[in-house]
Amino acid sequence: MEKNVGNSDKWLRLIMAALIFPLLFVIKGPVKWAGLVSVPLLGTALMGRCGLYAALGINTCKLEN
Repeated sequence: MEKNVGNSDKWLRLIMAALIFPLLFVIKGPVKWAGLVSVPLLGTALMGRCGLYAALGINTCKLEN
């Protein structure tokens, strides 16, 4: 599978994951489980591949010549 997550997209995902993950520890009640959204964000940022992007034909990587 080709990489389809560009640098700016990757950094945005990392920042969002860093902001959302603490919800697991800070908020009480069922809303705290929204912090688990950070797991796929972090995974796709580190791998550089997003399954949803592949299914939709989106590629934010710059083309290399």
